[in-house]
Amino acid sequence: MAILSGRRRGRALSRLATAAIAVALAGTAAGTSFAADNPGAATRNAVQAPPQAPAQAPNAITGGATGTGSTADAANPVFTLFGVESSGATYVYDVDGSGKFTARQKVDDDGAVRAEQQAVDNDGDGIGDGVWLWTPGGDLYFSNAAAPDSVHIGGGWNIYDKVLSPGNLGGAQGYDILARDRSGVLWMYLGYPDGRVTARTKVGAGWGIYDLITGKGDLTGDGKADIIAREKSTGDLYLYKGTGDQSAPFAARQKIGTGWGGYNALVSTGDVNLDGKTDFVARDGSGRLYAYYGTGNAASPYRARVQIGTGWNIYTKLFS
Repeated sequence: MAILSGRRRGRALSRLATAAIAVALAGTAAGTSFAADNPGAATRNAVQAPPQAPAQAPNAITGGATGTGSTADAANPVFTLFGVESSGATYVYDVDGSGKFTARQKVDDDGAVRAEQQAVDNDGDGIGDGVWLWTPGGDLYFSNAAAPDSVHIGGGWNIYDKVLSPGNLGGAQGYDILARDRSGVLWMYLGYPDGRVTARTKVGAGWGIYDLITGKGDLTGDGKADIIAREKSTGDLYLYKGTGDQSAPFAARQKIGTGWGGYNALVSTGDVNLDGKTDFVARDGSGRLYAYYGTGNAASPYRARVQIGTGWNIYTKLFS
């Protein structure tokens, strides 16, 4: 995949996100309500480098592995990374072709409207083509590349304390949504290319033990979307392998790491280093950003971490 095409993709997703915000701010009438490697020692014991000044853009050019230039695919998509500052300023980063991110580009100053934002690849070509946006008031909007005017999907989503869209989990046409309610029950909504979703189905209970959950693609090499989750009391990291079955979308959890308590953000942007395998990034308390490049091996789904930036603690939210 050429870097140029990635930059074009980043600009396109920026426009999509902006369109979603414009509609959200306009106050559209409410719709239907819907009811492995152990980083611990390094994270805990390393001397903490002084964080960069808040006004300075995060440095995203340190380290990284060289990608093979493979093309993206449905199982291992490529997405941009969004950061929101406390002022509301929102920036987008694209992958640079070598396992890192390009210089940031400003999207807008409307970050307060983004309670959560998730890009999707509904046509399965490995490149983001739409955006779901949740507002603090609980409204869900959708924009896509074919029709960038945002559509109000529904309200009532503030009953959930976590929402994400890791991929096609249930075998329908598009990316699906996982939503965790405040009692720890996890629900799934099957998604369609126009942003509509089905009625929710219960995935499981007890998910309140996790404080970080992410996923955007296939971590195990079987072509199905997976997720990872950090247990907040222990810092242990778990893999939930996707099954492709909407009635039971995940296999039993598998522990894949310990000592992950030093991170305050965990985000999957798909294939960061363009080697055809899904990756994720993690930010520690001093604002350092690390990439965990995927292996495609369920037994050991990521390689040793690589620091790819500093100063990322200027962002209050990170989205993909």
